[in-house]
Amino acid sequence: MAIIFIRTIVVFIALLLIMRLMGKRQIGEMQPYELVITLIIADLACIPMEDPSTPLFYGIVAILTVYFLHQTVCLIDLTVSSARKFLSGSPSIVINKNGIDDTQLKKNNLDVSDLIESLRTAGYFSLDSVEYALYEAGGSFSALPKAGYEQRQNSLPVVIVSGGKFDKKNVALTGKDEAYFRSVLSDHGCNNLKKVLVMTVDGEGKGYLQQRGKKYEVFSLGWEGLW
Repeated sequence: MAIIFIRTIVVFIALLLIMRLMGKRQIGEMQPYELVITLIIADLACIPMEDPSTPLFYGIVAILTVYFLHQTVCLIDLTVSSARKFLSGSPSIVINKNGIDDTQLKKNNLDVSDLIESLRTAGYFSLDSVEYALYEAGGSFSALPKAGYEQRQNSLPVVIVSGGKFDKKNVALTGKDEAYFRSVLSDHGCNNLKKVLVMTVDGEGKGYLQQRGKKYEVFSLGWEGLW
């Protein structure tokens, strides 16, 4: 028992030193390759702690080897621009002046609901309240709000159509039916539900519609104070 206790202390100190040497980014926001290296180090650290028959020195050497690999990859990442894109990726602009970029969402294995959740987390509740939005290479979300965006989100929008399908629960929340929203879509030149990337409405009757491959539209449905 005492041996395991001492071995654990030694490994802990070694890991603490390695993590400090890796820098502040390793402790905060990590690039993909840094996450992989961190997971490997954590796995290597468990071996000498759990198995007393494994020489402690072997575990320390393995951890140090991974550390030197990390430093090498970091050096390449900082000095070779073409390698940086491969190792760390690049930001993906998912909202631009035309609206949602569905291609970039798919590239990052995301859908419209993921984007809306990220916007809400950042404090933006209407899809038309931001000029640009992007996912950074490290996975964090950033958005550039439009001037006076607070006036664009007076009521909580709900998703009526996403990915060419009605959200039946939200349709019922509005007190309308699918036929009503199909007529709204038809009025805006969309007779094929499958072409709708997203359609939202809020309690003040503001609608947001984006068809695949087209610029978004914002319009009024003529109701107020539903929620």
